[in-house]
Amino acid sequence: MTVAIEMGQTAAGAVAAIDLEELLATRLLVQGNSGSGKSHLLRRLLEQSAPWVQQAIIDPEGDFVTLAERFGHLVIDAEAHAEQGLQLAGERARIHRVSTVLNLEGLDAENQLRRAAAFLSGLFEVGRDHWYPMLVVVDEAQLFAPAIAGEVPDEARKLSLGAMTNLMCRGRKRGLAGVIATQRLAKLAKNVAAEASNFLMGRTFLDIDMARAADLLGMERRQAEAFRDLERGHFMALGPALSRRPMSLRIGPTATQARHATPKLMPLPEAMEDVHAVILTAPPPEAARPPRRPAAPVPDLLSQLMAAKPAMREAAAEAPEEMSPEEMAQRRARLERILAALLADPEAGFRAIGVLYQDFLIRCRIEGLGAGAPDLAAFRRMLTRARAGISDEAAQDDAWRDVAARAAILPEDMQGVFMMLAGAARQGLPCPGDAAIARAYGTRSLGRARRVLSYMEEQGLIVCQFDGAGRRIVTLVELAWASAPGAPDAVEALAG
Repeated sequence: MTVAIEMGQTAAGAVAAIDLEELLATRLLVQGNSGSGKSHLLRRLLEQSAPWVQQAIIDPEGDFVTLAERFGHLVIDAEAHAEQGLQLAGERARIHRVSTVLNLEGLDAENQLRRAAAFLSGLFEVGRDHWYPMLVVVDEAQLFAPAIAGEVPDEARKLSLGAMTNLMCRGRKRGLAGVIATQRLAKLAKNVAAEASNFLMGRTFLDIDMARAADLLGMERRQAEAFRDLERGHFMALGPALSRRPMSLRIGPTATQARHATPKLMPLPEAMEDVHAVILTAPPPEAARPPRRPAAPVPDLLSQLMAAKPAMREAAAEAPEEMSPEEMAQRRARLERILAALLADPEAGFRAIGVLYQDFLIRCRIEGLGAGAPDLAAFRRMLTRARAGISDEAAQDDAWRDVAARAAILPEDMQGVFMMLAGAARQGLPCPGDAAIARAYGTRSLGRARRVLSYMEEQGLIVCQFDGAGRRIVTLVELAWASAPGAPDAVEALAG
């Protein structure tokens, strides 16, 4: 049976499709400068093929984690796992046929290469009995298979390049079909790019990249100028899975969106009175770091998630009987106590949602609430409120409903952070520090916490300001709630 994956339309208005079985046998190379629609093309391919084939995505910027909610991909946060654990996760993903997104966001370049190499090695080294067909999509492939040595240590570069070479050169017999995307063909290792038989070439401006793209598509050098004129989302296609002759196509819409929106232009704020003091205030003295706690064992994500699935189905099947308002209030209070006990563990903030939900269901059964346990979607909402410090009763207030409606435009993992900021602003409390924000977001990275605030500002939900002492103040747009200045020299321990 031939499976045709609809990618969009040709210049003549006909349907442009990829033969999935042919793609699995011949691999794909996508090229386009930043803003050409390269990531949109990958997302379209992944969404359309998700029901037909297992997928693994090497995601350096966290753009594809939104596939999880709609298509069931398991998101693996590489920052939270050692290389050995990621190699084992790659093996288990193939054995259990679980589609995965390896989120490398928050790691430096060297650790991105090392962890991606470990995960790819796990996919590659699995036993022959588990060589199921699998699409392996690598975004920004020039990072993982560079043409020349860069600033990354040579050992990490060789590990990553070896894993990418195995994927593209030897992966076909093991069922692995590499789909690699790059901004610069000239920066991608030639032995990796040469193994692809299908090509989708988008807008590019540098002569060396245009000439190489024209060569791959069998076009004359004088035709290479056409790549400068391609619009966003338009690509030239060639290959046995696409077209026997170069063909122009426009990529169709997607059902999901990237978590990070493109920053938009906005007017500068009014001039501050004491801008010199605000910008050039001396940094606070470095406080002593709290002693490091021993690392908790890394959860076995795949087996935990699979163990959670039967419990989730069972909980959904058991509908609670009709209850009076008083009984409903008592039930909500008991569920809140169970969740509070669960989150009392210092490491709970950093565990995967599937692992937390499994633990929550077990605790509900112990308390005799097995039939009344909320489903996964309701648990996510409860967890968001709990991390923000908002009780279920308080959430029924009209003002909080307005806050929740505003938070709904954010990705789900950011909504708790927004509600925590709203809680501090409404009561005039000090603005939470980076460590508190990171914990509410479920990460140990303070840099990520600051990026979350920047994203909320880009969406027009908050405004961050600093007073003359460098203390952060967060104001909620339209509601006009403002927090008190946070303490810049407060030491917050992420573990508790």
